[in-house]
Amino acid sequence: MRFRLTEDQRALRDGVRELLGRRFDREALWGAVAGGDGVGGADRGREGPAGGPPRLDRALWRTLGDAGFFALRLPEADGGVGLGLPEAVLAFEEAGRALLPGPLLATHLAAGAVPGAATGETVVAAVDGMLVEWLAEADVVRGDATGAVPLHSLDPLTPLHRLPARQPGRDPVAALLTAAEQLGTAARVCELAAQHARAREQFGRPVGAFQAVAHLCAGMLVRTETARAAVYAAAVTADPVDIAAARLLADEAAVHGARDCLQVHGGMGFTWESEVHLHLKRAWVRTHRTGGVTESEEILAAALMAGEA
Repeated sequence: MRFRLTEDQRALRDGVRELLGRRFDREALWGAVAGGDGVGGADRGREGPAGGPPRLDRALWRTLGDAGFFALRLPEADGGVGLGLPEAVLAFEEAGRALLPGPLLATHLAAGAVPGAATGETVVAAVDGMLVEWLAEADVVRGDATGAVPLHSLDPLTPLHRLPARQPGRDPVAALLTAAEQLGTAARVCELAAQHARAREQFGRPVGAFQAVAHLCAGMLVRTETARAAVYAAAVTADPVDIAAARLLADEAAVHGARDCLQVHGGMGFTWESEVHLHLKRAWVRTHRTGGVTESEEILAAALMAGEA
């Protein structure tokens, strides 16, 4: 089966990328890492984390709402954009590529159910497994967050709370959109590795000319494009088994790709001013959302057993 984006879908993807490029560029990213409020720009961000939890940019959130990010799958009759799951996947892929912070998934899924979520006026957090993202910044929390305690998050742009007990919640759409974000990260780190391999020179030639580095970059590209095919296919079929497979491949492409990107960058990749470590940390955090490795493996195993029966 072959998948090709329509002209409208390409325009949507390009429009989201252009919007995020204007409203959440590299300077805004490092400003958010530094102080949680976007103040201070790139230089302040490169000094390291400020120590306090990140704060959500409400103006950016409303901009996303005005652009229809949260209401993308909401019917037009209900004030939404009226598009489908494939288009949402494209939007979330771009969000992952840009390292856009905030409870994007929870707010998107709440559009139509929580007043103000579709327009970005209401920030929604969702109880998911044992972790809750952006709980302190949320206006509405979906699920029982009683007893949640703050954690020191590995990702400086994703504040986390841990629940005393695991909450059920196996949402295929949430798993697929998380896979789309992971795909965005995988694609971005692949770009960063290729750029560095072409620009950085050792012994008078680009490091990409060395076989070990070339193999790392090739492996990243293969994993990314394999995950892309699986994620796009699952967006069309919306089959839980396809989504589980896509989630596994996207998680691997994001985490493994970010680690390989660090290897390509060498010691430079481990320094605070590098963007690469932020992608790796965000990818790790996403693996703990609903539909992660264990749940996806269970879905696939059950489907295989049923097929054998």
